Amino acid sequence: MDIKRSLVLLFSSYGCFLFGQEKSIDTIYVFDNQMNRVKLFHPVKIISAEEVDKNSTNLSELLRFQSQVYIKENGRGAVSSPAFRGTTAQQTAFVWNGININSNFLGQGDINNMPLFGYDQIGIKAGGGSVVYGSGAIGGSIHMNNVLDFNKGFHGSLFSEVASFNTYNNFVKGSYSNERFSFKASGNYAVSKNDYEVSDLDYINRNGNYYNTTFNVGASYKITDDHKISWQSQFFDASQHYPLVEETATKTKYKTQSVRSLIAWDWNTTKLSNSFKAAYTEENFQYFGALDLPKSSGGTGKNYILKNDFNYFLNSKWNINLIGEFQVNKGEGYKSGIANVSRNVGSVSGLLRYFATKDLRFEGGFKKDFVEDVNAPFLYSFSGKWNATHWYNAGLNFSKNFRFPSFNDIYYEPGGNKDLRPETSTQVDMNNEFKIGSFKLTVTPYYMNITDLIVWVPTAMGYWQAFNVNKAESYGLESQLSFYKQFGNHKIKASAGYYYAKSIDKETQKQRPYIPMHRGMASIDYEYAFFRFFAQGLLNGLTYTTSDEERKTAIDPYFILNTGISATVAKKYTLGFKVNNLTNTYYKTVSFYPLPKRNYSVYAAINF
Repeated sequence: MDIKRSLVLLFSSYGCFLFGQEKSIDTIYVFDNQMNRVKLFHPVKIISAEEVDKNSTNLSELLRFQSQVYIKENGRGAVSSPAFRGTTAQQTAFVWNGININSNFLGQGDINNMPLFGYDQIGIKAGGGSVVYGSGAIGGSIHMNNVLDFNKGFHGSLFSEVASFNTYNNFVKGSYSNERFSFKASGNYAVSKNDYEVSDLDYINRNGNYYNTTFNVGASYKITDDHKISWQSQFFDASQHYPLVEETATKTKYKTQSVRSLIAWDWNTTKLSNSFKAAYTEENFQYFGALDLPKSSGGTGKNYILKNDFNYFLNSKWNINLIGEFQVNKGEGYKSGIANVSRNVGSVSGLLRYFATKDLRFEGGFKKDFVEDVNAPFLYSFSGKWNATHWYNAGLNFSKNFRFPSFNDIYYEPGGNKDLRPETSTQVDMNNEFKIGSFKLTVTPYYMNITDLIVWVPTAMGYWQAFNVNKAESYGLESQLSFYKQFGNHKIKASAGYYYAKSIDKETQKQRPYIPMHRGMASIDYEYAFFRFFAQGLLNGLTYTTSDEERKTAIDPYFILNTGISATVAKKYTLGFKVNNLTNTYYKTVSFYPLPKRNYSVYAAINF
């Protein structure tokens, strides 16, 4: 197969990597058509639906044990935020089917108010990505993608789990496709009393109950072999009761509803592909300062998005990619001083790719954002990938990225600041990959410089206000060793990772709060015929909770071990049992809110 045809298969918006397997362009449609191109230059960890079953409580648990992302969670199922490479939650982009869905108000995503089930793949990409994925893609991005198959007939699945603390989790999915039409729908309902006890602290997770409901639906139709129209929507409803630090404290809760919907028209030929998307996203939230009283604050955010992605092959070595996007962001707050605000956001970006040989390729990119009332910087990126030998590959990435102020940063009363500048970062990383037999080792050192950090600080007037006050730098190392071997009916897959993150406030020269310098994780999967066993461990180093590195308030190091077994009969029926925190460790990721000690779950799954 010549280079040109290989590139068409890789770049086409009709191709994707599903569950780690490359599919034919006539078989599959993925809504995030950029993901395959990103993978050519950046490591992207893909978590499949099968892997989700191991950590099925919520998205926080999945990311904590199956990625390099540090998760800060205010108790199981409560407010939760991610951190890549020593950055903040606002510097992490959540991307749903190619659309950035960070909150208009907070500028970030609350992980536990995002569905876990209903995606065909979850991708984890460390490092800057603002040229492609927009504001907030500084430390990294989390991608939640849906896929539609063609000519696959009817398939269905059912997952049901019963776990400790009166936790119930149910998920159902069905799909049908022929040569021209594909349809998929799924629904998930999770509920938990969540009243776990932690004897080390004489703590009971009072008022910690939660529930959430998700419905996903998608369809695609081939008008001709070159043209497809597609639709994907998600509806989410959730309620969280916030745990009490003291038994006599007032009980509170938070409710949220979100709608995400997009339609896409994709055109693909041998030399070019074009993907046009129109999307609508909406977030609603209500905070109740007392359970029996009306809401005390809330808001509604709406986004109207048009995006076009044009990709053209000049010849077998040169490829040009142009992306244009326009958004209207709207927000209306309740008792927050944010009243019917609106912001227009446009951007133009271009990427040029050069394939010198089958083993050496480069990509250069630029982007200019036009954000109403914000002076957005000129962004750029450069990447190179070299398959030097059969046992060593190297990749280099350099980029400038940014985050513009959120509605809360600008308009919240009191405390908003209309004079804020966007956060910017310049960063570089080098990915080194070694392969020896069944082993693969990746080592990625990185450096990041961040300016104009938006920070809320106390004022003399008695309230907190947003300012550009901090400069920070983050440097460190991400490494992972993996092993896979199959002999007969036996399959063994193992991995171990170590992550070092030094994140420094340049003014104080101290480690920033809630950024552990040392983290490690390991996992092993063993499969024989119908039987499967897994174990996963997480080691978290000392974590400061204040900006002055005060030791007495820091979170002590901890080690967590999970394990589980399952059996599958007739390739359709699976019964599994899991033990979380087998070591019965007392641990927390946020001061005052410990996470559960040893707990259990039993689940059943049917595929047909």
